[in-house]
Amino acid sequence: MNVRKKYLDFFKAKGHDIVASSPLVPDDATLLFNNAGMVPFKSIFTGEIPTPNPPRATSCQTCLRAGGKHNDLENVGHTSRHHTFFEMLGNFSFGDYFKSQAIDYAWEFVTKELNFSKEKLYVTVHDSDDEAWDLWLKHVDESHLKRMGDADNFWQMGDTGPCGPCSEIFIDQGADNFSGEDDYFGGEGDRFLEIWNLVFMQYERDKSGKLTPLPKPSIDTGMGLERVVAVSEGKISNYDSSLFMPIIDEVAKLTNSTYEYESGASYRVIADHIRTSVFLLAQGINFSNEGRGYVLRRILRRAVRHGYLLGLRDAFMYKLVDVVVSLLSDVYPYLKEKSPAVKESIKLEEERFFKTISDGIALFTKELANTKDTFSGEVAFKLYDTYGFPLDLTEDMLKEKKISLDVKKFDELMAKQKASSKAAWKGSGDAQNDGDFKTLLERFGQNEFVGYSSKQTSSKVLALLDEDFKIIDEISSGKKAWILLDKTPFYAESGGQSGDCGVLKNFAKVLDTKKFHGLNLSKIELDKTLKVEDIVECFVDISRNEIEKHHSATHLLHATLFDILGDHISQAGSFNDASKLRFDFSHPKAMSKEELEKVEDIVNRSITQGIEQVTKIQSVDEAKNSGAKAQFGEKYGSDVRVVSFGDVSVELCGGTHVKNTSSIGTFIITKESGVSAGVRRIEAVCGEAAYKYFKEQRAVLNDAIASLKTTDVNHGITKLKEQVKTLKNELVESQNSLSVELKESMISDVKVIVDELKNGDIKAKIDDLKNQNEKLAVMLFQVKGEKVLIAAGSKNSNVKAGDWIKNIAPILGGGGGGRPDFAQAGGKDASKLPDALEKSMNYVKEVL
Repeated sequence: MNVRKKYLDFFKAKGHDIVASSPLVPDDATLLFNNAGMVPFKSIFTGEIPTPNPPRATSCQTCLRAGGKHNDLENVGHTSRHHTFFEMLGNFSFGDYFKSQAIDYAWEFVTKELNFSKEKLYVTVHDSDDEAWDLWLKHVDESHLKRMGDADNFWQMGDTGPCGPCSEIFIDQGADNFSGEDDYFGGEGDRFLEIWNLVFMQYERDKSGKLTPLPKPSIDTGMGLERVVAVSEGKISNYDSSLFMPIIDEVAKLTNSTYEYESGASYRVIADHIRTSVFLLAQGINFSNEGRGYVLRRILRRAVRHGYLLGLRDAFMYKLVDVVVSLLSDVYPYLKEKSPAVKESIKLEEERFFKTISDGIALFTKELANTKDTFSGEVAFKLYDTYGFPLDLTEDMLKEKKISLDVKKFDELMAKQKASSKAAWKGSGDAQNDGDFKTLLERFGQNEFVGYSSKQTSSKVLALLDEDFKIIDEISSGKKAWILLDKTPFYAESGGQSGDCGVLKNFAKVLDTKKFHGLNLSKIELDKTLKVEDIVECFVDISRNEIEKHHSATHLLHATLFDILGDHISQAGSFNDASKLRFDFSHPKAMSKEELEKVEDIVNRSITQGIEQVTKIQSVDEAKNSGAKAQFGEKYGSDVRVVSFGDVSVELCGGTHVKNTSSIGTFIITKESGVSAGVRRIEAVCGEAAYKYFKEQRAVLNDAIASLKTTDVNHGITKLKEQVKTLKNELVESQNSLSVELKESMISDVKVIVDELKNGDIKAKIDDLKNQNEKLAVMLFQVKGEKVLIAAGSKNSNVKAGDWIKNIAPILGGGGGGRPDFAQAGGKDASKLPDALEKSMNYVKEVL
């Protein structure tokens, strides 16, 4: 049974518009991820934007709960129903139908479409909602109805705003599998499983807590797809359903083991987390140490650790991507398109973590042996800082042992090291969500952008807003405000292109242009009083020409990277203004000098060929079928602009461009760097900015010629390098020639030296000592600023240099290793040198 399709088709037949799932990253600055089906409709429910037509919708929304207020991460794998990534089915009424129809629709769907037994269905209502109680009595016996309080059956979006009672539908999974003391209707057990929540938004709550009835109450419902699929397949755990078992079976193959539910938490964690990782990566989120990228890293590393528990010692998660794609790409086609890049990113991240996981677990196990009640915050921080263990992974491991963690100490160390990174994430989207946008949309609709064809117009002032986006009638000289024009030549920042500036002749400077809920608004600074309905002459600043050069060059760059590096390339972000372009793209490694030169050459060849720009208006499907590249997460209407430069580049794009590539002038790559794991960034300049860059580089070259006193700069630098090398060698020889007395002792018949070498090359010194002694165990330390160099050597003794240094380096806050006869490391804390010297001698005494 295709529950997803059945649900959407059912509500489409009831007059609902099917709305495609929004990206996991929401247009909401208050949220890390879309965590519920109603999030994409929040602006409609709160009245920020007008009600759509028809005023009812249905969707299957991808959701993620792994951070912030809604965080199911620690429960995943240990319960039958918690997930980080899940799909939420929902039907929504925006001031249209209310309780009666919502209840009737729900009952019809679960009993006639899903064919769930009426005898197994139970319903809860809010204890004050007599209306819902009476409506449900038409469908269920009173013995299957229960009133519940605010904690269970009252929903609110925030402390203030729309809210209301809700009604939840449960299914009895039977006493055979559930017989705990909480397994009763209304209890916390799993026997009575909630499958659908109907929210009746009928009140507005003010700051005092007072509830006022809404003139047009609304409906918001949520049905977890994973739960309903499991129930429809007769499974008591979501993980036993067809959505998860193919992944779990593949994990069993990779581990050469048999999955059993009672001991299979690790399999379930992996199955859940690979789904989440694939969707986040496919939607353009990449591994990083902050924000959403860090949530992704935590999730993947948590899964890798569970793979480690199952005996896996090499990257394996990337091998599960194809299973996820086969299960879900029919509904989400971008998964298949992005799968090569997703696999590459996951593999790189896994390999990075596998390099440190065994040493980290060894340190964890060692500390655990010395822990009674509370695990050391210092060690937890070291696991995070040195071995890449996210804090919640360490907490997860401790939870299994029923041991607490000194989080206070961990937080203290984290704050000390990363004082500049206090914010865990930065939201996205418009922060100005309480302005008068709804009023403007209802009064005027979206204003017209005419900047594709004209950079100057005569326009009427439809509205003026203060800096808090509140409507005002006029603005006096010297003040700043936002202006809504009936038609505007000013491009609003979007799609990576910066917003236009310019002038309203004789009235104001245009400082910037942005889009809010589809309204194109320009920020202005007044030279003269301006009123609503005034007519103004609008002129876009000449800087637009330079912006367009960079934007068009970005398209040429994207196409060239795709051709040179492969079809795994996908855009991960971009920015174009008058002075530069920045393009982020998925690629597993740094580009070589040869690759960068080739890309630069090909882009410049496209520029000199003078290719005409052609723009067509097509449907999204027509555009994609023609091969046009689209960026995931961009909001496209039913018709889209397709910008082409011959057959070199074809992209969906709402931005402005040069009419011919020859207008770009020159394209110069200034930098290639890594943004995060699997994501590279190219920065480049064009047009006037390229000329400025050339002048700056010429000035640098002329300075070098003057300093080196030769026009052959390479020869001059080579000569200087040789002089420096000669002087270094002379210095080393001089230092090594100094008579240095080191502390020596004999243990058995082995000469033992553990000491600090103030000057000289410690590796060379150890080599000299080996040549001078038949049996030797030596460890030397050298302080360089706040850091410490460590080297150990062994000759004809039982001491293994690599093991020795692994035991001592952590004392100095470092790490390293090597062969049994020689090893070296680095430390970060020179203040611990006396302790390291003492423990180093104790270690060698024990071994010998």
